[in-house]
Amino acid sequence: MEHELTHEQQKNLRRVVISSVLGAVIEWYDFFLYGVVAGLFFNQLYFPDFDPRIGTMLAFATFAVGFVARPLGGVIFGHFGDKIGRKKMLILTLEIMGTATVCIGLIPTYESIGIWAPLLLILCRLAQGIGLGGEWGGAVLMSFESAPKAKRAFYASLPQIGMSIGLMLSSGVIAVLSALCSPEAFLNWGWRIAFFLSAILLVIGSYMRMTVQETKDFSDAKHKVAENENKFPLVEVFKKYPKMVLAGMGARFMDGVSFNVFAVYSLSYLTQQQGIHRDAALSSLIIASAVMTLTIPLWGQYADRLGKAKVFGSCVFLLGIVSFPAFWLLHNFASSFLVVTLTLTLVFAIFHAGQYATMASLFSECFPAEVRYSGISFVYQFTAIFASGLTPMIATALTGWNGGEPWYLCMYFLFWGFVSSYSAYVLNRMGKKMRAEHAAEEAARKAAEQAA
Repeated sequence: MEHELTHEQQKNLRRVVISSVLGAVIEWYDFFLYGVVAGLFFNQLYFPDFDPRIGTMLAFATFAVGFVARPLGGVIFGHFGDKIGRKKMLILTLEIMGTATVCIGLIPTYESIGIWAPLLLILCRLAQGIGLGGEWGGAVLMSFESAPKAKRAFYASLPQIGMSIGLMLSSGVIAVLSALCSPEAFLNWGWRIAFFLSAILLVIGSYMRMTVQETKDFSDAKHKVAENENKFPLVEVFKKYPKMVLAGMGARFMDGVSFNVFAVYSLSYLTQQQGIHRDAALSSLIIASAVMTLTIPLWGQYADRLGKAKVFGSCVFLLGIVSFPAFWLLHNFASSFLVVTLTLTLVFAIFHAGQYATMASLFSECFPAEVRYSGISFVYQFTAIFASGLTPMIATALTGWNGGEPWYLCMYFLFWGFVSSYSAYVLNRMGKKMRAEHAAEEAARKAAEQAA
């Protein structure tokens, strides 16, 4: 209940939520800005000597590099986040991400510097991935651990809207610049402005994060952190909760697949295979993202009432089923802006929003506070290599093998929908057992302290 918090705690909670959401917006704006432009024209700028389909796959390969780096960022910042606190790590991850994004806007094309152009892209994507690898876990934990227990799913869902707002901003900025510039000017320099804007967002976000306090859960767990002074939190996660990690990775998989198919791959599918103008495709994606921003907090509230695992598991399973009618509509009615927009909105605002809103709290409550940053960061970021980073390439290959039709891709969706749904059930069952054991240990420790 809200009255469980003091006035000062409520004030800090508001600052935490605002700074977490703003930081998440900046992080996702930076990260998915690359995904948007990679799917549209990076094949022309940095891989011009290849067939258009192969060039697109290579552009998506550099997109995947960022996901490969994310587990490294999750391990590094998760370790120090569990050791010295969440706040300091969040400021650092934001600075790394923003700097790398500005640098991408400065990289010359393949025509100017040859092979150095894609190599510099890869280097910047590695930096972006490391920054985002530490960002997600810290942002959701700041909100989750600062909130009253009865509303933790709701408050942990709020930083998640940073993804949809960030995607909306990145798509919107590209759409505006594309409309204002001639095609030649946009391809030559217009798109770079979107990357330079990250510098402004970086300054605002860093200032906001300096004003928040460390979370209560981390403060309460300091005695265990001290006991584990010479140990690595991630090692403790693997030793004590290996099955939890595997179940979390299975549950996480569908999130990466669904988002990167409908938010990243769909742009190249609609523009290159269905012949839609990129402005129309981007506009549909922006509208869908805007609606998802509104529905994510609603799903967070439902998860507090109905149960996190129930909401999450139902939504990922339904995502696997709904992919068939969704792609049937995109394949057969791509010329209709209304149909494309409604289809993407249905997928994002209902099914994807439901699982994404509850994922943060579901994962967070399955690990104790002293190793929570490391645990959820590894689960989320390591799975991203396969579930997110490789998905645009897999989707391109699956539709290519089927003559441009999406049914192989839909079968891929259905498989992971089932796996993620079952994994969520297993994760929730193990989480309940872990929390009961942890509560018993805490009670025994307090009793021993009182007796002493």
